[in-house]
Amino acid sequence: MTAPRLLADIGGTNARFALQIDGRFEAVAVLPCAAYPTLTAAIDAYLAQAAAQGFATGAIAHAAIAIANPVDDDLVRMTNHHWSFSVARLRADRQFVTLLVVNDFAALAMALPFLTPAQRERIGTGPGGGAGLSGRPIGLIGPGTGLGVSGVVQIDGQWMALAGEGGHASFAPNTDDEILLLQALRREFGHVSAERLLSGMGLELIHRVLSGDILGAGDITGRALGSKDGACLHTIATFCGILGSVAGNVALTLGATGGMYIGGGIVPRLGKLFGQSAFRQRFEDKGRLAPYLARIPTWLITEPFPALFGVAALLSARVDAA
Repeated sequence: MTAPRLLADIGGTNARFALQIDGRFEAVAVLPCAAYPTLTAAIDAYLAQAAAQGFATGAIAHAAIAIANPVDDDLVRMTNHHWSFSVARLRADRQFVTLLVVNDFAALAMALPFLTPAQRERIGTGPGGGAGLSGRPIGLIGPGTGLGVSGVVQIDGQWMALAGEGGHASFAPNTDDEILLLQALRREFGHVSAERLLSGMGLELIHRVLSGDILGAGDITGRALGSKDGACLHTIATFCGILGSVAGNVALTLGATGGMYIGGGIVPRLGKLFGQSAFRQRFEDKGRLAPYLARIPTWLITEPFPALFGVAALLSARVDAA
């Protein structure tokens, strides 16, 4: 048995960990970020749990972290959480030979070309219900604590992830309700990004502006799923419509004729409400380019730990190239 590799997918709310041993994921665990003062403390807690299960955590030489943040230099400061750390210091402190730190949605994007039918669900029907064009760019968008945007392109037969911060691009309204949202949130925040609306916080803001009520994202979703609250149903419908519009923008920008994927933690919780929403209609609603969008399939990622697959592939490429 080869020595384990440490893999992590760090979001603004949860930190997902696994040990990769002989190509398998073992000791998969999800830890709440709020329970730990630092990323190092979360890693230590996870490794202690894995060691208690009998895994040789002291033998780890190679590690990779996908994190919900830009990764441009040695110091990483999370946008939607208070953790910050030095990549070089973390590698030295834990005596890793390799420590790869990448944007979480770049890691998730790397998994997209390899997802099986059991790990995704098609959203929408019609011309876009196919499999997408082989070898063409694939787009990714995912609302959670924040809004991740990425994609993958194939160059010389190899997939390469695009790391960016498209979730912070400016929000563009398309309905009267969305114009109202933009006006209200611009007065409150100044710049209004897509993430401001397409996130857990965004659900709460949409509901507050449109209904006048203050509810948490979980309560909004729960009441909407129970079909007992018209205001919450309207909030979810508005959220899904905006997501469709922004996803269409990403697909146009990347030329994502290989398909457009939806990740993140929010949409899977919406269940049938998402499938019945205007997401796909708004995705295609791009005027003269509507036929172009209609040919692009949209998929919901159902695999619970997809970014771990992507970050494992990136780590393998780094180690193999060394």
